[in-house]
Amino acid sequence: MKKIRVLYICHGNICRSPMAEFVFKDLVKQKGYAELFHIESAATSTEEIGNPVHRGTVRILSSKGISCSGKRARQITIDDYEDYDFLIGMDRHNMINMKRILGEDTDGKMHLLLDFTTRKGDIADPWYTGNFELTYRDVLEGCEGFLSYLQKRQLI
Repeated sequence: MKKIRVLYICHGNICRSPMAEFVFKDLVKQKGYAELFHIESAATSTEEIGNPVHRGTVRILSSKGISCSGKRARQITIDDYEDYDFLIGMDRHNMINMKRILGEDTDGKMHLLLDFTTRKGDIADPWYTGNFELTYRDVLEGCEGFLSYLQKRQLI
């Protein structure tokens, strides 16, 4: 069976997208779906390539019993569009940069994470706000909404 391939994307791949990657990995593991997925995250910029996850994200994930050890930032590549089924950005600026790097979304693979909730919009970048708790709540809501979306469409 082909795995559902999900790539979470933000500006630097050290705060929001790794948070979404590891929150979603934890959610699907809890539901018994882990073997059905390949889940990663990446950046639209080159600024943080090779850097570990931001300490604020590490701290909030650790407080929830979720490890992100070993994760290093990487930038999206043109091949990611073909390699992933879902490319999920955290805000409108990510979407603009995703299209700049990946090209037009001819297959309907690009989404904003909060589009899977009743509360559409951007997930604030805690690099600027310092509010990792708020970002975590938004990411969790988005990931739960995405999982529900997949279940409703009988993709899992």
